[in-house]
This record gives sequence, C-alpha cells and structure tokens, in this order.
Amino acid sequence: MFARIMNPLLKLALDLGPLAVFFGGNAYFGIMPATGLFMVATVVSLGVSYTIEKKLSPMPIVTGVVVMVFGGLTLWLNNDLFIKLKPTIVNSIFASLLIGGLMSGRLFLKFLLDSAFQMPDDAWRKFTYRWIGFFIFLALLNEFIWRNFSTDFWVGFKLWGVMPISFLFALAQTPFLMKHQIKAPEEETPKAA
Repeated sequence: MFARIMNPLLKLALDLGPLAVFFGGNAYFGIMPATGLFMVATVVSLGVSYTIEKKLSPMPIVTGVVVMVFGGLTLWLNNDLFIKLKPTIVNSIFASLLIGGLMSGRLFLKFLLDSAFQMPDDAWRKFTYRWIGFFIFLALLNEFIWRNFSTDFWVGFKLWGVMPISFLFALAQTPFLMKHQIKAPEEETPKAA
C-alpha cells in the first residue's frame, strides 16, 4: 500500500496539537495532569500521522520516545524537573546526531530533506551547522527559562516563545535554500527535422 501525503494544515495541527494540549492542561489542571495529557496527545498525534502516511520521520519518533520517558518519570516521581528537561534533551539529541553525522561523513538533513531540496553537499554541510547551532540555542534557552521563571511561564514560553522562534529561524533559512538549490536540467525539446 502506498503512503499518502498529509494535508499541510493537518500536519501542522498534529505537530502543534500535543503542545497546545500541554499548554491548556497546565492552565486548567496543573503541570502533572498536563504532562499526562501531553503524553496521550503525543501518542495520538504519532498514531494519526502513521495511519495517514504509513511512516514516521525520525524526529517525531525521537521526540515521542523522550516525551514518554521524561513524562513517565515526571508522573512516577511526582517531579516536574523531568518534563522541564525534555526540550533540553531532545534538542541536545538532535544537535548531537547532526554533529555525529558530520563527523562520520553523513549528511542527515540531506537524507531527511533531499526530496524537497536538491543542494550540493557543501551547502548541506553549512545548512547542518546552522541547525546544530539552533538546536544548541534552544537547549540553552530552555535551561535558562525553566531555571529562572515559574512553571507557568515556562509552559507558556514553549508555545508562545519557542514556536515563533523556530518558525522564524526556519523561515530565515529560505534565502540560503533558494541560493543553493540545484536547478533541474531543462528538458531538451526535439529539433524540427
């Protein structure tokens, strides 16, 4: 059976849905129930994505596993430290995987995005360095926020701070992608005899 292409708005809803559930759950019930709701919403989101596309990308899988582990520790030990560490861990894992890929001569972003963008390997390396820096920035930003502000502020910042920052960073990469995009060769038109 062939995988289907997901509607972009549905994909966005599935990507942001668990975070919105976490935000709403925290506002109405507190951090512990919100963590449980976040875990359930993450599983539902992954399930719906898999049902539609018949595959899951590595990033949502890694995020889902970390949500389950750190959310589970949060609930089991009744300590919100673990769910607060989750963004730091996820972003550190992504940065580490990209660094490891570069060190071993693998361009993981090229593998993930090659169907959407065709660029020379040198451009993929530069693009990878940009994302490594961004993931490290997000990990450090999470550490700063949860250590210096209230839990409610941290939860709100995940939705109203991190999401816009991530969107703006991704958008800021557009000129780089356009500049280095390899143009498909023009199809030659047969000459009249």
